[in-house]
Amino acid sequence: MAAGERAEEPLAELSHYVVARPIYSEASFQEENERRPPLPPTLRERAQVACRCSRKRAFQVAKSFLPILEWLPNYRVKEWLISDIISGISTGLVATLQGLAYALLVAVPVGYGLYSAFFPILTYFFLGTSRHISVGPFPVVSLMVGSVVLNMAPDDNFLIDGSNGTNGTGILIDTQSRDAQRVLIASTLTFLVGILQVVFGVLQIGFIVRYLADPLVRGFTTAAAFQVLVSQLKIVLNVSTKNYNGVLSIIYTLIEIFEKIGTTNIADLIAGLLTIFVCMVVKEINDRFKHKIPIPIPIEVIVTIVATGISYAADLEKKYNAGIVKSIPRGFLPPAPPDVSLFSQMIAASFSIAIVAYAVAVSVGKVYATKYDYAIDGNQEFIAFGFSNIFSGAFSCFVATTALSRTAVQESTGGKTQVAGIISAGIVLIAIVALGKLLEPLQKSVLAAVVIANLKGMFMQVFDVPRLWRQNKVDAMIWVFTCVASIILGLDLGLLAGLLFGLLTVVLRVQFPSWGGFGNIPGTDIYKKVKDYKNAIEPEGVKILKFSSPIFYANIDGLKNSLKSTVGFDAVKVYNKRLKALRKIQKLIKKGKLKATKNGIISEPGINNEAFETDEEPEDNEDLQVPTKEVEIQVDWNSDLPVKVNIPKVPIHSLILDFGAVTFLDIVAVRSIKTIIREFERIDVRVYFASYQDNLISQLERSAFFDDIVRKDIFFLTVHDAVLYIRNQMTYSDNQDPILEKISLMQESKEPIEFTEMIRPDDELDVQEEAMRRLAS
Repeated sequence: MAAGERAEEPLAELSHYVVARPIYSEASFQEENERRPPLPPTLRERAQVACRCSRKRAFQVAKSFLPILEWLPNYRVKEWLISDIISGISTGLVATLQGLAYALLVAVPVGYGLYSAFFPILTYFFLGTSRHISVGPFPVVSLMVGSVVLNMAPDDNFLIDGSNGTNGTGILIDTQSRDAQRVLIASTLTFLVGILQVVFGVLQIGFIVRYLADPLVRGFTTAAAFQVLVSQLKIVLNVSTKNYNGVLSIIYTLIEIFEKIGTTNIADLIAGLLTIFVCMVVKEINDRFKHKIPIPIPIEVIVTIVATGISYAADLEKKYNAGIVKSIPRGFLPPAPPDVSLFSQMIAASFSIAIVAYAVAVSVGKVYATKYDYAIDGNQEFIAFGFSNIFSGAFSCFVATTALSRTAVQESTGGKTQVAGIISAGIVLIAIVALGKLLEPLQKSVLAAVVIANLKGMFMQVFDVPRLWRQNKVDAMIWVFTCVASIILGLDLGLLAGLLFGLLTVVLRVQFPSWGGFGNIPGTDIYKKVKDYKNAIEPEGVKILKFSSPIFYANIDGLKNSLKSTVGFDAVKVYNKRLKALRKIQKLIKKGKLKATKNGIISEPGINNEAFETDEEPEDNEDLQVPTKEVEIQVDWNSDLPVKVNIPKVPIHSLILDFGAVTFLDIVAVRSIKTIIREFERIDVRVYFASYQDNLISQLERSAFFDDIVRKDIFFLTVHDAVLYIRNQMTYSDNQDPILEKISLMQESKEPIEFTEMIRPDDELDVQEEAMRRLAS
């Protein structure tokens, strides 16, 4: 037992602590600890650091630009090669099918999807910092590219006279010219997106993706999944509709689909529904038994092979008019330059696509980087994807990023490095060179169904909303607003609207921050909100306000309002009321209705006291003959005065502003705070500052905040320091009521004092004080 007691004794000692130190103001702390003002490096010193070169530094720069130099020399051939080969084959099969399917979203021939699944991997292998993501098409980005393509090359631009053909309308679409133009637009857009990403990476602005909050991204991708579903629905039904773009385009598309629902091709519909059902069931099996199944079942590959065989054997195109792939080019097209003249028409869209593609890739990459304990460089990822898109844009590809499902396959099948990505590119290469012809009988509805089946994870994000609403209602509103805006306005405008809405919520939270009056927990140096803690007690005659936000031009009025609510009065109105009362007292003394003595203001005996006059009494500027001697009196502003002027009571003598949560002040805030100090000082309320950050002192020094009146000794390291200082000041003061104000009245004053209750700027405060002195003299 004794041993147990001895074991508990140290714990009891650690549960309390006692600190004995001086009360520190900023001035005393700087003096005692010899503050060293920060010296920013000169331009020459910065240039020397930036231009310094050595063999080690050169190798570090090379490794930062070519991350392959970092991980490839450490590649464990015996441990990782087999896993990377298996992973690469599995991922390559999935990438082949997804490349074909996502080409439908871009509105280009499906064969170009294979190019987009092949070329970007080649450059990312050397430049990328993520070891696990699978680079290639992604449905959301593909749909954004497709919206640009359809907007710049709609079917109406390629109508030709087909009166000699079989089409009864006499109008045909020149599909060859249309497809060529759409491929050119998609590749040009890819090239421009790549340029923007490289520029962002070189300028080190990878931080820009931080403004795409997780609720915003998830709401946006959910809306994009809905857009993808609608765009693929008409392919599953094999219903011909116009290509709508812009605001409410998804609504118009749905209306036209349902208007033409009677023309649905039954063969395509059955194939699509079966593909969706089988893919979703097998994917669910893969998820539930992923610990027992060494390699996920490549259901997309299996379904595609089976569907291709059935379509070829049953000749679905001729017998049932099913829509098939028809033609997949074998081999590669020669590189072609982009059409620079189109840049001006797609620059806005390319900016949003560049950001979204980067955000998706980095978000997925960070998940696996955290899981496997390595870091990815955001700026280098911008450069890696930028060069990948520039390179692939020359080979008629569309924008590349990463797909969640494909990356999950690469990681779950044992992929360790981007060697798996190169092997997957080899599988796609085989499909481009040798297998393209075999996939020509494949129904487009099967490819569309594969796309829809891969949207399950995005649609499941809808269940984020109830959870977000419980945790943070603002984040839930961002999610819902971004999703709805992206559905109604389109993906590009919807993303912009969601981003602006998210920034607006931040501005509003900064403009209307939390604040409150704080009190002391007895026996401690801890201060908590009085309304939240029953035991929190406000020090007598002291108010403590904590303002939890940076202070700048937009929320300075909020600080002033919170001050009024905390102290219970308006310092400017109190001062103006006191000034008005003094003016009335002066006038009544001149009339002989009051006498000013050292003991206060009294009425003449035997004379009816007419001093209690209303505020509405007209001004009397008559020149009165009054004695000229000076009388010193005291006015207790919290007692009843001999004039009917309603002066708010001031029950405090000190105000402490807790700036622990204030990270910066702008010039408007600095001027306003100085005005606040002077407004309270005029009514005998001292203002102190506590718990501020060091950078605020430097900022105030640069802003010429300190002078003979506002000194550093009103700044304290903690709130408790300020409270103890005030308590000491009150204890050792000269027993004179701080509310009493000594005023010297020279009874010969005849000049009326102009009065207004408007809040005066800084430069007028001195004028008002001078008027007070003139009145008192």
